[in-house]
Amino acid sequence: MASDVRSSGDRFRIPKAGISTASALVALVLLAGCGGHAKGVMTPVALAQPSNTSQVDMLVATTRQPSGDPATLFSGERSPTLSMTDVAVSIPPDSRRAPGTVQWPRKLPPNPETDFAVTRVREMASEDEARTWFRAHNKGGHVLLFVHGFNNRYEDGVFRLAQIVHDSGAQATPMLFTWPSRARVFDYNYDKESTNYSRTALEDTLRTLANAPNVKDVTILAHSMGTWLTMEALRQMGIRDGKIAPKIENVILASPDIDLDVFAKQWTDMGDARPKFTIFVSQDDRALALSRLISGDVSRLGAIDPSAEPYRTQLETAGITAIDLTKVETDDGLHHGKFAESPEIVQLIGQRIIKGQTLTDSEITLGEGITAVVAGTAKNVGTVAAATITAPVTIIEGRGTPPKKVRLDETLASDERSQRAAP
Repeated sequence: MASDVRSSGDRFRIPKAGISTASALVALVLLAGCGGHAKGVMTPVALAQPSNTSQVDMLVATTRQPSGDPATLFSGERSPTLSMTDVAVSIPPDSRRAPGTVQWPRKLPPNPETDFAVTRVREMASEDEARTWFRAHNKGGHVLLFVHGFNNRYEDGVFRLAQIVHDSGAQATPMLFTWPSRARVFDYNYDKESTNYSRTALEDTLRTLANAPNVKDVTILAHSMGTWLTMEALRQMGIRDGKIAPKIENVILASPDIDLDVFAKQWTDMGDARPKFTIFVSQDDRALALSRLISGDVSRLGAIDPSAEPYRTQLETAGITAIDLTKVETDDGLHHGKFAESPEIVQLIGQRIIKGQTLTDSEITLGEGITAVVAGTAKNVGTVAAATITAPVTIIEGRGTPPKKVRLDETLASDERSQRAAP
């Protein structure tokens, strides 16, 4: 079976024309230019009273080494122990910021009326404190756990989660899992190894959440290299426990930087009882183009065309919903953060996916040009009018009866065998 999975890789690939050295160099320049904002923003500031700002309270778990500096809290180096911190972030009034944006301060200290600003930092000394925090911030028992991607400082993950929670309107308790990224573009391999270093800590965190009596369900939202960490943690849980904890109901992989062959194995190793998976993909993702170039020219999951074969059939058979954001326009020059920077997409995450709703209901608000491949349905192909968008959204669905459940690696291997048998 393992050889079949490996042989499926040639079938499960994006044409080489989809990437060039020039586009990869553009991505490298853009990546190197990331993080040009103010550094060291974790020192809390006081809010003026009264204030028109909004506040997002989150619990942050990290495998990073403490920095000893209150302005940064944690570095990009690895810690043998998991640290927990209560963090509050103030967000400027909606009249002063565009949805989908993180307004970094131009100077320090930040001005909460115009900038994202940390207003509280409190280290958790024990698991009991974390449990108390969860009881105080319980939102119907729903938890949103965010796992950031490559080239992120501690504060990057904090501000991004605050933005997602605020702009999505998600009625869920926010939690960030931040792993040791050095936030340097040329430390890609260090960051990748840091995800491997952190997978057991994430697995334990997920198990703790699943065992908490006041937690009803958990949605994992992972981005870029953080999707690898998420898949590895879930794979370990599936192997160790024989199943994924039932309370982990939704897994959202945004721009997943995962080798397609490896994803098939991770998926299989989880076992049969898996959460509902949704992936956000984009064929113009320059960061994933660069990742492919430095990873042996192997296709990345986040760059496939889900409406093309063999991907459409494979996704339908596996029961994975793929949302194609290629035509969605944001200010992200890398086209790598569309899931958070498009107001329509971030609202979709908060208002529908986290609640376990499907994308095939009659009332669905999405941006123009988004294609959703919805797995395991029996409805006909049709269009769903968006409530706030003039153009309809095309929904591509499986016809006829729902396909039987099969293993993803068997599906890929079968595809490969059929291709070899073709004249």
